[in-house]
Amino acid sequence: MIELSHIDKRFGENHVLKDISLTLAEGTVTGLVGPSGGGKSTLLRSVNLLEIPTSGAIRIGDIRLEFAPGRKVGWNEIQRLRRQTGMVFQNFQLFPHQTALGNVMEGLLTVLKQPEKVARARAMELLDKVGMAHKADAWPSTLSGGQQQRVAIARALAPSPRVLLCDEPTSALDPELAEEVVEVLSRLAREGTTMIMATHDLRLASRVADKVIFLDGGVVVESGPPKRIFSAPERERTKKFIASLTVAPDYEI
Repeated sequence: MIELSHIDKRFGENHVLKDISLTLAEGTVTGLVGPSGGGKSTLLRSVNLLEIPTSGAIRIGDIRLEFAPGRKVGWNEIQRLRRQTGMVFQNFQLFPHQTALGNVMEGLLTVLKQPEKVARARAMELLDKVGMAHKADAWPSTLSGGQQQRVAIARALAPSPRVLLCDEPTSALDPELAEEVVEVLSRLAREGTTMIMATHDLRLASRVADKVIFLDGGVVVESGPPKRIFSAPERERTKKFIASLTVAPDYEI
């Protein structure tokens, strides 16, 4: 269970998230969509405390943290919650001096202190899952963008997080390479991986998400199943956003 309660986030005078409360069941995929600057990436990054909420509370499993203006959250508390999550970034963020295998093993060795043999076996298992076992010894600079993102997904999954967070996982890729990543994420969704993804790619959201949340101006405007949100939204703001898109989502319902 992932629960966000009355989350507010301010950057000085800029009120980015406004009293957001959400409950997300384990084993589900939630897509955060909306215009640029609407708050979706900030909300996603707040889940694992890459952005510290100004106020509110976050619970992932049995770990719950509360936030308030002027209250400093301890590093140990941050780490306890953050270790429940895996993060996939827009621009891959692979270690350039590590092979694909080394990238996936790194956190297992340095953070979880696993024996090298155990870490290697886990890393190879995950590279195989994302279709990258044949590139285990390749350097990131020799991989396509889609291949790098698949390695990044394997790395995020390595410590068996409770939830996988994806921040615009396909936006840096051309459509053909993006399809590789969409297929991997779709397979993970079918296997019951809990995911939250912030995305402009409505094809990704329509194919992978169980629930879509439309954010604008730091508030949840509307939420529901992808087919309803994208084909029959109820709120006028959502209708305008969907109408502004030049390509309709490719539903697989």
